[in-house]
Amino acid sequence: MASSLLSITSLSSSPSASVSTEDSFRGRLKLHSSSLSFTKEKINIFSNGKSSGRVSMVVAVNTSRFEGVPMAPADPILGVSEAFKADTNDLKLNLGVGAYRTEELHPYVLEVVKKAENLMLERGENKEYLPIEGLAAFNKATAELLFGADNPVIKEQRVATVQGLSGTGSLRLAAALIERYFPGAKVLISAPTWGNHKNIFNDARVPWSEYRYYDPKTVGLDFEGMIADIEAAPEGSFVLLHGCAHNPTGIDPTPEQWEKIADVIQEKNLIPFFDVAYQGFASGSLDADASSVRLFAARGMEVLIAQSYSKNLGLYSERIGAMNVVCSSADAAARQSDPLTLVKSQLKRIARPMYSNPPIHGARIVANVVGDPTLFNEWKAEMEMMAGRIKNVRQKLYDSLSSKDKSGKDWSFVLKQIGMFSFTGLNKAQSDNMTDKWHVYMTKDGRISLAGLSLAKCEYLADAIIDSYHNVN
Repeated sequence: MASSLLSITSLSSSPSASVSTEDSFRGRLKLHSSSLSFTKEKINIFSNGKSSGRVSMVVAVNTSRFEGVPMAPADPILGVSEAFKADTNDLKLNLGVGAYRTEELHPYVLEVVKKAENLMLERGENKEYLPIEGLAAFNKATAELLFGADNPVIKEQRVATVQGLSGTGSLRLAAALIERYFPGAKVLISAPTWGNHKNIFNDARVPWSEYRYYDPKTVGLDFEGMIADIEAAPEGSFVLLHGCAHNPTGIDPTPEQWEKIADVIQEKNLIPFFDVAYQGFASGSLDADASSVRLFAARGMEVLIAQSYSKNLGLYSERIGAMNVVCSSADAAARQSDPLTLVKSQLKRIARPMYSNPPIHGARIVANVVGDPTLFNEWKAEMEMMAGRIKNVRQKLYDSLSSKDKSGKDWSFVLKQIGMFSFTGLNKAQSDNMTDKWHVYMTKDGRISLAGLSLAKCEYLADAIIDSYHNVN
């Protein structure tokens, strides 16, 4: 820290002092630093209170070493919530963050989660450290949930599973693995994609490029562009795919298109990398929402899959997820080493200096729910309820847009999309109008979270969208 200290000692005149005016202020100046470059000054004046009037003045200057650190930009998603909280308008709507709300727009804690937590209290379970790879019961349950308990990759023990810090932390583990053991390999990311994907790979120093995905003309999937870009990827590249309910568009490939995507990735010797954040929460079916991942695994491909339980169990703040790596089915006895063991050992090695070991509370909730047949069935019923409410809101929004907009615009893309998000097709200026005029808070790429919308607010939102679409360039 650069520091300058200026010290002045002076003697002021008094009625009894027989000194000249010139001598009434005698000062001594001491400069205790060669640097006079400073931005803050602190002046403290101390008086001893005696008749001599002697005063000591000290000027201290401190410059922080951190002043050169630039201000970070606000997070494009979490920043929306901060702006929403500051708005005092009664009509305001927060459709930015993907968090489920009730019809009254209140946060929702699943009943099955409450029961799982009560079980934990009844058992008197401790809070000891977990192993680096996480809770064994959770790892078993989450892999079986993803692939199906009878899947060959489970029976043949070809899945390396490590508990991660929700989806974000699990993706970050995989990114570090790629950077360390696949040097120079590129990750292909859809355009657009979840806002944090690029941050994760940038921080892990993993190069990435985009493949075409969203077609603004149809507000649908640019499937031909997607296939062309994947075909052009260098051999050994990773292709990041959204398992279901693509974020932010809500546009998913059809089963036939998934087959073609798998064909190209397999033919070009690429590595599929799935982000599964909405299993069971998109369609209401755990199996249907995992069908894309299971398709690739059934082909014998090596696959990376990140999981999250933030949405489907509402465990947003518990940060519970997993990183799964499906390894080759070749006979381990014919090799010098087992890839499954190697991969898991390195994922643990990466996790150790990053966060040491994962939290236990959310892991026990998942293990209790998935491992208990009664709670598991209750969970599936609650997921169907939540997914059903979002579907009803989606239908109501479409009906409101269609009845209110007299321009003849086709709004059917709203119904074709799936999951908790809808990509409205609004540009940044139009999205700004949604917020500035209508107090509707959303991301600037035009994405809205239908999970944060109620049936009662659909007509108001439709008015805002129609006004922004037609009256803002």
